[in-house]
Amino acid sequence: MSDDAVLVVLCTVPTAQVGTELARKLVGERLAACVNLLPAMQSFYEWQGELHEEPECQLVIKTRAGRFDALRAWLTQHHPYDEPEILALPVARGSPSYLDWVRTQTA
Repeated sequence: MSDDAVLVVLCTVPTAQVGTELARKLVGERLAACVNLLPAMQSFYEWQGELHEEPECQLVIKTRAGRFDALRAWLTQHHPYDEPEILALPVARGSPSYLDWVRTQTA
């Protein structure tokens, strides 16, 4: 994958306040061009042998593939979870001007 390829990265957070803080810093550090903070949802998962049911919010992060390793390292360091969800999905197609904007913002 080219460093200029655009990715959508998903990352859950425990609260909207945590999501807001992380989103602002990701954009400020130019690790992301844009971050959407989706409202509360209910997550079900097993962690350390126990079933959990927790409220969470979802970050939808737009970045370039060339910034992904730095974004992942930054999130791992600043995220309150021991093992944050960090899933990168390639963007197959999009508005050329929007994709160029993502690339510019994360250059």
